[in-house]
Amino acid sequence: MPTIQKILQFLEQEAYKPLTFSEIVEMLNMRGQEEELTSLLQELESNGQVIKTKNERYGTPDRMNLIKGKVQGNAKGFAFVIADKSDLKDIYIHSSDMNGAMDGDIVLVRVFNKKKQDRRPEGEITRIVKRGRSQVVGVFRSINEHFGFVVPDDRRLPADIFIPTEHRMGAENGQKVVVKLSHFPSDRNSAEGEIIEIIGNKDDPGVDIVSIIRKHGLPEKFPPEVEEEAEAISETISDKDLLGRHDIRQRVMVTIDGEDAKDLDDAVSVERLPNGNIRLGVHIADVGYYVKEGSALDREAYERGCSVYLVDRVIPMLPKRLSNGICSLNPQVDRLTMTCDMEIDKRGEVVAYDIYPSVICTNERMTYRNVQKILEEHDAELIERYRSLVPHFELMAELADRLRTKRIRRGAVDFNFTEAKIIVDENGKPVDIVKRPRSVAERLIEEFMLSANETVAEHYNRLEVPFVYRIHENPDAEKLQSFYQFVTTFGYRMKGKADKVKPRALQDLLLKISGRPEETVISTVMLRSMKQAKYSTENAGHFGLAANFYSHFTSPIRRYPDLLIHRVMRELYNEGTLSSERMEQLQLFLSDASEQSSVRERVAVDAERETDDLKQAEFMTEHVGEEYEGTISGVTSFGIFVELENTIEGLVHVSFLNDDYYRYEEKYYCLIGERTGRVLRIGDKVKIKVSGVNMEERKIDFELLEHTAQDIPLPTSQKEKKKKKPVRKKPTNKATPRKPKATAVKKETNTKADAPAAPRKRRRRKPRKTGIN
Repeated sequence: MPTIQKILQFLEQEAYKPLTFSEIVEMLNMRGQEEELTSLLQELESNGQVIKTKNERYGTPDRMNLIKGKVQGNAKGFAFVIADKSDLKDIYIHSSDMNGAMDGDIVLVRVFNKKKQDRRPEGEITRIVKRGRSQVVGVFRSINEHFGFVVPDDRRLPADIFIPTEHRMGAENGQKVVVKLSHFPSDRNSAEGEIIEIIGNKDDPGVDIVSIIRKHGLPEKFPPEVEEEAEAISETISDKDLLGRHDIRQRVMVTIDGEDAKDLDDAVSVERLPNGNIRLGVHIADVGYYVKEGSALDREAYERGCSVYLVDRVIPMLPKRLSNGICSLNPQVDRLTMTCDMEIDKRGEVVAYDIYPSVICTNERMTYRNVQKILEEHDAELIERYRSLVPHFELMAELADRLRTKRIRRGAVDFNFTEAKIIVDENGKPVDIVKRPRSVAERLIEEFMLSANETVAEHYNRLEVPFVYRIHENPDAEKLQSFYQFVTTFGYRMKGKADKVKPRALQDLLLKISGRPEETVISTVMLRSMKQAKYSTENAGHFGLAANFYSHFTSPIRRYPDLLIHRVMRELYNEGTLSSERMEQLQLFLSDASEQSSVRERVAVDAERETDDLKQAEFMTEHVGEEYEGTISGVTSFGIFVELENTIEGLVHVSFLNDDYYRYEEKYYCLIGERTGRVLRIGDKVKIKVSGVNMEERKIDFELLEHTAQDIPLPTSQKEKKKKKPVRKKPTNKATPRKPKATAVKKETNTKADAPAAPRKRRRRKPRKTGIN
């Protein structure tokens, strides 16, 4: 019986035309297996890998000139389709070519207008493969006693949702509600739905965060069967649980986490060996021992993908009985773990390692702050309190320095951006926003986890077994070429071609600009030119870390891919090998789970950012009219974004720049005054006044008071404009033939705003930084 992969390969490579069902049966010799083939084709069709035409023939999208992708809506009605294949450009879709698709839908697109110069290709949605959402959060507006509408919170859904009276659930005008879509939009009709939950009045405490949770479909409660499985797990370890494990309870080891962390999933130990090397032990909670494959706990963890950390709460991947209980490496209690021991030499290279199931007992639960006080501030009280552990912390710092030096030496790209910590009171109201420190304690744990993740990934890659890798592909050559051109305006030259760039070249540039005025602008533009990391069963390496092998093994309490890796590790440790059937089964499931985990990770990041924006805007409502110093953190055609010292960002709209008319130079990421030649760009120091806050849109508006330009070269195009114009000669009596005037051609710029025959896609929110780990 052919598998899904074999059928797909046949239709992609061997079928010379779209085939009927009977033709596929004949060509694949599947007489008597028609029912199984029907099921496989339906599955392929449901996820858009195979298309069934109107005359009931089967083919693949690529061979039928169709592109599969995800819809990214716009408040103005048009959209872009982000192609599944990373080498394809986003496709512009006019509002009249949406054919009922909504933001988030998985669709098939036929391109009818290829890319011209810097403009995007244009296309039409021909089929909706999968709806991206079944529920919408918004504000109910009552029109009359017969019907009303819900205005979606998500501006990427530009049309209101019709609500008949019998489906309004008693909602009152202005209340935040959750709508279940019963009819999706079409060419003639708007979307229709029924209200299934009334969250509350939009200004009530807590309604804002709950609205974001509902909007992103984050599940707060666990199903009863999941809670029952969690309750059935013993909170103590028996002798049976210790069978086949290495007993390393005698080792000195600690957990080091934030002060408010409750799910402690990693412990570390260090020991100097007689040969001068250091043995690093990374001990990770053995979650897979408790969460069995195919169980209710496992299915729920798969759906959630990861834990979500919002400003005032955590939505965990696993029930608290596991995440904060038996799986958490709490101090001075026995816990089951998976251990990766690494012997590391003076150059930071792993010269030997061992991976095995273990049982541990941590000595202390340390915090980043206390370790930082011991190592950097030499706090006498803490040094006395943890006297027996201090030498271990000092050895950890030495080892972390070795590992980081090795990473930088091989070319890992190490950005130095600051994150914010939002402090809220018991009612969820923000009372302060401060920078989240990245001290020596955070850095040493980061280095230890990176080393363990690389070691585990390389080991199982060499065993050639199904595995989940954390990959970070090479940057897009076109984006990187633009970055290369950009840095030349600052007097820097990049080595090598954009399509064959090595991470070392980028890291060398970061080292050159460290501490210089242009550091912020170049670092920001560099990060935006890079791709986002994701999960995959195919090892493509990690560009940002300059690592040939990388995985996520160290956080199985809060990340599903880590849990999957632990299962593979234990199965191989216990069985020694995998059968061909098991290898094929694992490969199919891990591939699907990798994609699901990448999707859920992006949902979590979006929800976390949205709650951050919400609380930052709420915090600044108390500071309207106040003045602050900040730095330009983003430049767009409609204004400049300014980041304050506490990391809060706001927009100075171009309409408030009253001293001149400004044009946007996308190539140089700056605004240039037409008359004054004044240049506003990322990294410039400014003084602003908070002019207003829009809580519904979570936006903060600034007014520019003072501007201090950086002492760095102006863009070449601007220099040329400042050159002295040639003096026009006086006319003479001698007639000379006039040359025909050249026709001026305006060069188009390539931005996300560009769209054939459509208004620019304008966003007030600047492009966000994306993590590459």
